[in-house]
Formats: sequence, C-alpha cells, structure tokens
Amino acid sequence: MAPSPPVYLCRALTKVRQAGASRFELLVPELRVRPGEIVVLRGQSGCGKSTLLDLLALALRPDGAETFSFHPEHRGPTDLLGLWERRDLDGLGRLRGAHIGYVLQTGGLLSFLTARENIALSCRLLGRDPAGLVERLAERLGIGSQLDKSPGQLSVGERQRVAIARALAHRPSVLLADEPTASVDPVNAAAILELLLELVRQAGVTAVIASHDWCPDGLPGVQVLEHRIERDGETTRSLFWN
Repeated sequence: MAPSPPVYLCRALTKVRQAGASRFELLVPELRVRPGEIVVLRGQSGCGKSTLLDLLALALRPDGAETFSFHPEHRGPTDLLGLWERRDLDGLGRLRGAHIGYVLQTGGLLSFLTARENIALSCRLLGRDPAGLVERLAERLGIGSQLDKSPGQLSVGERQRVAIARALAHRPSVLLADEPTASVDPVNAAAILELLLELVRQAGVTAVIASHDWCPDGLPGVQVLEHRIERDGETTRSLFWN
C-alpha cells in the first residue's frame, strides 16, 4: 500500500519581516508532515516558530514557495500558494475553519462567552451541533466544573485547557499549538502537554506544536524539526526542516 500523502508539503517556503535596518527571514527548505504525526518546532524565542505556525494555519501569507500544499483528511490536496496568489481569502478561511484547530499562547478565548460557549464556538461557526462533546472534552481536561464560568474567572492553566478543548471540538484534521504551556508553572505545563498528546493520539489528529524548552526526544510518534539560526550583518535567517 502506498504511503498516505503528507498533510503539509513545503519546499523553499519563505517569510520576510523588515523592521528598520533589521531583516528577519524564515526559510523552510523542505517540510513534510504526515497524517497522524506530532511535530515539534523547538527553538529560542524570536526564531520564527509562531511565524511558521501562522503560515501553516493559513493566517499569514508566504512571501514565496516552490511548493506549499495542504491535504487534510477527507479532502484532496490544495495549492495554498495559489490561493494566496489569487487572494482567495474565503477559500483559505473555509479550509482553516473546517480542518485546523489553533491553540494560541494566550488561549485567545472570548471574554464575553463562558468556557462552555468558547469550546462550542468552533462547532457553531461550522453549523454543527457539539452535542455532548463539550462536556466530554472538558471532563477529560479536568475543567468539567468550570464550564459556566467566564475566562476571567479561570486560572491561566484552566484557560489553556479551555483553548485546547475549543481547538479540538470541531474534530479538525490538524491541531496547531503555539507555546501552549508558556504561561503556566512547570507542573501544570507537564500535565497539560501530556493530556494534549493523549487527546491528539486518541483523535488521530496531526499536530504541530511550538515550544522553546519542551524536550520530547524519545517519545513515540513525536518528531522534532531540525533548526538553525544564521546571522549576516542586520539579517537574521531561521531555518526549519525535516
């Protein structure tokens, strides 16, 4: 049986940021993310981890690519660079909403919604009934008793658990997580990461997780991307590849 095509295939993917005389270049020579893989972007702050996640989340336009394709479950491959070049923001939005769950560093919860409503939001936007899924995810993440509270009434760790539940509630093909435990203490961070990996594996979701200090080396099914920083005068170049 032929191997499944990659969920993401990137070749010579680039994004440039200019701030005065300083120039930052993110370069991905080649990246293949296979279905069901858990990929970790590990590197120091400012090395472009969040930028790469935003590119994979279809939230940031690349400056160039030889290949940049997305092949989520139950859908044929899509040329993402082509969508950006045609400025098909609606097409990008539909792909993102249906197939990607994104956990931001700060959770990104809506303050005027309860935890329950925040978790159900991804389903509601797609016209789906979350049924008992909200409660099941909340119980699994240890926040079942917090569902009727607003984000402001929750601890930082509880808010991150709500954000994880929201990212998974619509059953995406891909989960992206940007430093999901950066704001919590080490004990809570380890527990949240363990739960996140367990939920990802149970759901059969492909995951890309950014972290500056997590060391998952040796964990089955977890791949840490190679990473290098190059500096040339005012230009900093960051490379990720596998």
